[in-house]
Parts: sequence; structure tokens; C-alpha cells
Amino acid sequence: MAYVLVGLGGALGSVVRYSLGKFISRKLKGKFPYGTFIINITGAFLLGAVSSVAAGTNWYVFLAEGFLGAYTTFSTFMYEGFNLFLDKEKLNAITYIIISLILGLLGFELGNRIFY
Repeated sequence: MAYVLVGLGGALGSVVRYSLGKFISRKLKGKFPYGTFIINITGAFLLGAVSSVAAGTNWYVFLAEGFLGAYTTFSTFMYEGFNLFLDKEKLNAITYIIISLILGLLGFELGNRIFY
């Protein structure tokens, strides 16, 4: 059953990430990868919330392992950060990577504390 829940959540999460990422990128044009940044920070917050509310349940498997596992994207984060360096956008690259990590941790903690 867990595989089905992860699969369904993952399918939904990847479609939401793709759609939302494209929407954000159209609205906030520029060299900074706003789409992935916003998605990963909101995903960290939501994972904190789900972890405090649904740990050990099928909802956790569906939402955290499935949906949020596909919604957030470490590989795209690395790809975009690396490409900023290649494009000689070092300040944007460093800002993107450091702020993503800091706000991701804070977002998770906030989501966890709000619902704990």
C-alpha cells in the first residue's frame, strides 16, 4: 500500500511543481531561479508541518514521501546553482544556495512548531 501512496503523491507533487515552477518563472523573470527557490522553501515548511501532524501514518507516506518528495527538487536546485556560477553570476549563485539552505531549515522548523 505504501508504494501506491508514494506513487500517487509523487505524481501529483511533480505535476504541481512543474506547473507552479513555470508560473512563477513567467511572473518573476530574471537570472535568479525564483520558481525552484519558492517551491523548495514552501516544501520544507510543509514537510515540517506534515512531520509534526502525520508522522507514522499513511497520510505522511502520501504527503511527505510522495507529494513533497516530488514537489521539492534538490537536483534542480543544484543544477540552477551550478549554472549561475557558469554564467558568471557568482553573487546570485552564492545567495541562492545559502539562502535556500537557511530558509529551508527555518521553514521546516516553523512548519513543525506551528502544528506541534
